[in-house]
Amino acid sequence: MSGREPSLADVETGRRVEDSVGDEYSELAAFFDDFAAVEERWRRRNRSYHRWIAQLHRFQIPVGARVLEIGCGAGDLLAALEPSVGVGVDVSAKLVETARARHPHLRFERASGERLDLGETFDYVVLSDLLPFVHDLVTLFERVSAHCHPETRVVIHTYSRLWRPVIRLAEILRLKPKKPIRNWISPEVIRSLLSLTDFELVMETRRMLVPKHIPLLNLLLNGFVASVWPFTHLCLTYWVVARPRSQPRRERTVSVVCPCRNERGNIGEIVRRLPSLGTATELVFVEGGSRDGTREEIERQIAAHPERDLRLVAQSGKGKGDAMRAGFAAARHELLMILDGDLSVRPEDLSKFYRACADGRGDLVNGSRLVYDVEPGAMRFANVLGNKLFRWLFRAITGQQVTDTLCGTKVLTRADYGRIAASRSYFGEFDPFGDFDLLLGAARLNMKIVDLPVRYQPRTYGTTNISRWRHGWLLLRMTAFAFWKFRMAPFRRRFAPGH
Repeated sequence: MSGREPSLADVETGRRVEDSVGDEYSELAAFFDDFAAVEERWRRRNRSYHRWIAQLHRFQIPVGARVLEIGCGAGDLLAALEPSVGVGVDVSAKLVETARARHPHLRFERASGERLDLGETFDYVVLSDLLPFVHDLVTLFERVSAHCHPETRVVIHTYSRLWRPVIRLAEILRLKPKKPIRNWISPEVIRSLLSLTDFELVMETRRMLVPKHIPLLNLLLNGFVASVWPFTHLCLTYWVVARPRSQPRRERTVSVVCPCRNERGNIGEIVRRLPSLGTATELVFVEGGSRDGTREEIERQIAAHPERDLRLVAQSGKGKGDAMRAGFAAARHELLMILDGDLSVRPEDLSKFYRACADGRGDLVNGSRLVYDVEPGAMRFANVLGNKLFRWLFRAITGQQVTDTLCGTKVLTRADYGRIAASRSYFGEFDPFGDFDLLLGAARLNMKIVDLPVRYQPRTYGTTNISRWRHGWLLLRMTAFAFWKFRMAPFRRRFAPGH
C-alpha cells in the first residue's frame, strides 16, 4: 500500500489509492526504486536537458490546467507545469515517496498506466519519456482514454530511434543514467496506437538537436538548426499531441462575421445567398473607411430584410484583423464564422463549414483554395507561390498541416476563440489580417486545425485591398516572428510561456 489515507477528494472521485502495479513491472519498479537514491544527482548533471523538456511541455500546456502525468518519476515536470490539479503516477514506490516529499501540493500514486483508474478526467495527459518502458502500449492508451473528456489533449514525448547508438554510448561514458529501455517507438507506431484507441493526431514535430549545454550555441542549434530540413530528422526527441476522436455534437447557433470595405456591390448578394445555419443565424457586417457607400448599402439591406438577423458594426480601427476582432466581440452566437466581403468564397459553402465544426471534426475549420484548380483571374501566379511557401513554413513551425494559411474563411467556437484571445499576449496583436492570429493561436493551444476545400472565384465588383508585395513582405516578417516564438523561445535560458 502507498501508506496514505484516502482523502475526501479520493472518496468523491472514486479514485483508487491502493498500489496498482502488476508483476510485469516488478523488475522495472525495482530498478527505479534503486535509481531514486541517485535521481537528483543525475538530474543536476543533465539539468539543461530537463529544463528544456519542461519548457517545451510548458509551451504546450497552459498554467492552471488539470494535468495527469503517467510515469511522473520524482514529479518535477508535473510541478513545473503549475497545474490547478496535478496527479502523477509511477510504478516506483520510492520515486512516488520522493515526489510527495518534494511537491506536497500535488497528488502522487503508485500505479502502472495499464491499471490506472482514478475515476476522473483531465485537461492534459502527459506521457513524457514513458513509452520506452511500457509493457502493453494498447492497454496504456485505452486507460489514457478513460481519463479524457472530449477536449483533453494527450502530450507525448519520447526518443528518436536514430539516437539509439548515441544514447548507448552516453550511458557507457556515464553522461546519462543507464535505464532498462524496452521499446523504441517510431511516430508511425504512435499514430497506429492512437487510431486503435479512438484518438486522432493534432500535432507532430521533432525537437532538440543537442541535449547538453554548449555556451552561446544551444539557442542556435536547438532552436534554429534543429527546425531546418534535413537537420530536423536528426533531433533527439519527437513530440505528438492527440485528442479523443470527435463525436457528432448538438446543433449550434451561428454568427457570420463579414468584414467589408469598399464592397457595396457585394452586400445584397451576401444577404441573398447566405444560407440558414444551425438553429439560428446572424450576419454581422463590419465596415470601416469605405468610400463607395458600403455602409449605406448595409443599412439599406437591414431595413429591407427585417426577417433576417442582420447587424452593422462600425469599425474604429484599421485592417481585416481588427474588423474580425470587432465582429467577434459583437457576435452573439456559439459558432463564429468569417466570410470575406469580396465573395471570392461562395456563401453557400458555409453550410459545409458549419457541419465540420458542429460535428467536432476540427476545432478550427480553415478554408483551402489550393485543392481545386484556381479559376482564371481569381489568384495571380505570385500569390499561389506565396501561399505554398507559407503552407510549408506553417507546417515546419507548428507541426500542423494547413494547405492554405491565407484563406479568409474560417470557423471556430466562441469558447475556442475566447481561449485564443486570452493567450494572445504571447504573440501580441501583430497580425493585421487576422489569419495568422487565429491559426498560430489555435496551433499554440493544440487545437485541431482541419482544411475544408473551397473553390476560389474572381471578384465581380471592386478591387482587392491586398498589396501583393508590401503585404507579402509583412507576412514574411510575421512568419519569422512566429518561428522565434514557436521554435526558438522555448530554448531560451529564461522562458516565459506567456499563458
